[in-house]
Amino acid sequence: MVHGLALAAGQRELTAIVNTGDDGEFFGLLVCPDLDINLYCLAGVVADRGWGYADDTFHCLEGLATYGHEAWFGLGDRDLATHIHRTLLMRGGARLSAVVDDLRGRLGVEARVLPMTDDPVRTVITTASGEMRFQEYLVRDGAREEIDAIRVEGLDEAAPAPGVIAAIERADLIVIAPSSPIVSIGTILGVPGVRDAVAARRDRVVGVSPIISGAPVEGPAHKFLRGAGYAECSARKMAEIYADVCSTFVIHDSDADEAADIQAMGVRPVLADILMPDHAARERLARVVLEVMA
Repeated sequence: MVHGLALAAGQRELTAIVNTGDDGEFFGLLVCPDLDINLYCLAGVVADRGWGYADDTFHCLEGLATYGHEAWFGLGDRDLATHIHRTLLMRGGARLSAVVDDLRGRLGVEARVLPMTDDPVRTVITTASGEMRFQEYLVRDGAREEIDAIRVEGLDEAAPAPGVIAAIERADLIVIAPSSPIVSIGTILGVPGVRDAVAARRDRVVGVSPIISGAPVEGPAHKFLRGAGYAECSARKMAEIYADVCSTFVIHDSDADEAADIQAMGVRPVLADILMPDHAARERLARVVLEVMA
C-alpha cells in the first residue's frame, strides 16, 4: 500500500508511520522488519520474494549455521549491513527515528518513514507451547499453533516518535494499510496518543481491508484475531475494529454483501479489487483510495 501510494502520488507527498512491535535482536543486532521493508520497497531495492534486499546472498547466515547458531530468520549479507549500521548508530546514542532517517537518506528514499515510537516495544505471543517473540511464532514456527494471548511489552509506556502526531494532524489523507488490525496496525494505534490523534481526523481516514471472503489476503491474520478474542474474520469485523478512527473502508468486490452492515456502523463502504499482486495493481488501488477521498 505504501509503495502504491508512492507510485500514485509521489514520495515527497508521503509519510509512512511504521510498526516496530515486530522488531527483534538477532546475533546482537537490532532487526526492524517492517521499517526495512518500507525503506527497501521505496528505494526500489526489495527482493522479488517480497522481503530483504534484491539479489542478496546468505553466506554469513550459512556460516553461522555451520558454527551451530540458529539460522531460521533469513538475514541476507546486504541486509546484515543495514542491521549492523543501525545497531552501531544506536549503541552510539542515536534514537531509532534518527537512524531510520539516516537510512532513508542513504537509500535515496524521498518519503518520510517514521517508526511509531523510539521506545523498545515487543509483541509477545502465547500458545500452548508457551511465550515467544513475534518472529519466533511467525517465521520460526510458521504460525502453526493457535494463539492463547497477545501482549505488547512496553506499549503502554511508549511515546510516539518525533513527527508522528504532527504527521497525523497535518495529513491531507490518512490511509490505514491492509495489514493486521491486531499486531501491525493495532500496535501502531496502541501507542499512547496515536489512536486519539487518528480519531480526531476520522473524516480524512480511509482503511483498506486485509480480509477477502472471510480469509486473510496473506499471513495468519485470522489467528491473531482469534488470539485477541475476535471469533469472526471478515471485512465487516475489520470495519468494526476501525469504526472509531475510520470514516471510509475499502473492501473487495466479493464482499459486497457486507457493505450494508459496514454502512450501519457509520463507515462508508467502497467496493474495489483490493488485491495487489504487482506494481500496477498497487498503484491502481492507491488511486482508488485517493479518488474516493478527494
